[in-house]
Amino acid sequence: MRKVLIAGGGIGGLSAALACARAGAEVALFERSAEFSEFGAGIQLSPNVVKILYGWGLQEALHEVVAFPDRLQVRSATTGSELGVLRLGDAIARRYGAPYLTIHRADLHALLLAALQQQGGAALNLSSSVISFEQTETDVALQLAHDQVERGDLLVGADGGWSSIRQQLLADGTPQPTGHLAYRALISQARLPEHLRTTQVTAWLGPQMHVVQYPVRRGEWLNVVAIVHGQVQGDMSHWDHSGNAAELQQRLQATCKPLKDLILAVPSWRLWALSIRPPMRAADEQAKGRIALLGDAAHPMVPYLAQGAGMAIEDAAVLARVLGRGGFFADAPLDGSGDMASWVPGLLHRYAQQRWQRNARVQARAIRNGKIFHASGLIGLGRNVAMKVLGEGLLDLPWLYRGV
Repeated sequence: MRKVLIAGGGIGGLSAALACARAGAEVALFERSAEFSEFGAGIQLSPNVVKILYGWGLQEALHEVVAFPDRLQVRSATTGSELGVLRLGDAIARRYGAPYLTIHRADLHALLLAALQQQGGAALNLSSSVISFEQTETDVALQLAHDQVERGDLLVGADGGWSSIRQQLLADGTPQPTGHLAYRALISQARLPEHLRTTQVTAWLGPQMHVVQYPVRRGEWLNVVAIVHGQVQGDMSHWDHSGNAAELQQRLQATCKPLKDLILAVPSWRLWALSIRPPMRAADEQAKGRIALLGDAAHPMVPYLAQGAGMAIEDAAVLARVLGRGGFFADAPLDGSGDMASWVPGLLHRYAQQRWQRNARVQARAIRNGKIFHASGLIGLGRNVAMKVLGEGLLDLPWLYRGV
């Protein structure tokens, strides 16, 4: 049986472990934290991602914890007027073969972990800090803390935007600050006034800011993200800082009353300084030799297309599919070459070729969206007019939602 090593136990790492374990590989996953956990924030799961999760047998488990928003509404943050609407619910499910869901990040993480534990075939190692790796013609050796060494046929670097695997593989520096700050909050809808409760995704667009809100946890909680321009002091690799509610209220004082009411209703915030890399430029940024990068380790994204977790899940699905079609899980090359030294690197190159351009497109579109969302003056007015005229035609993304 072929062995897959995975560095990182976040959503991307667990997705890769589950996809490979389902296909029959032996998996060893290494997470530096003492326990599996995820921070409290929401995730939007568009049809391209939901189809993959359903294919992994997670439909029933998902439906127990997600919300099913009925539409995505875009509004002006300054006037409150509606700019555009994308119908979700049954309409988008019919169009793409899967619904549009919203979920608490910790719920998705727990769901993937439970599925992996039930699946079997994966050794999950906590408090396991990755030090380095070494590739040979026949395998890869992963050096861990306390002089522990683990060997496998390939290594998946799913260790986040500040990936140590990427640094050794590509030596291309660290992500750079965008100058944008994300204030995140979760609040029980039962604690909100009736007029602030919602069943939809709402995006408020304004000069140098935008706010996104949507329900999670069966619609019982509301996830709110406010993104503004600014800098934060401290360790950029650590996302979670305490946010000052009064400071955010001051930043958004020029917005419309419904939005200000929402911001005032949230008692506490967590603050995240957004960092980014340029969009991918070549396949070797996704895989090289026996090392594959996945999720934020390969393509960190600003959250303006709501696809960060989605692209990690797509990476995992494509990786397992390419390995399977190449005979990796059957323990023999299907091309009949018998060249064992180049077999696995060749499969990972195929994975990279199938992923890097799509990931680069999503990265670039997310950056572009940020500029559009935060536009002011004549550009902002032009955006508003275009959205009112074209509406769903701008918000629907067939190239993305059809999936892989």
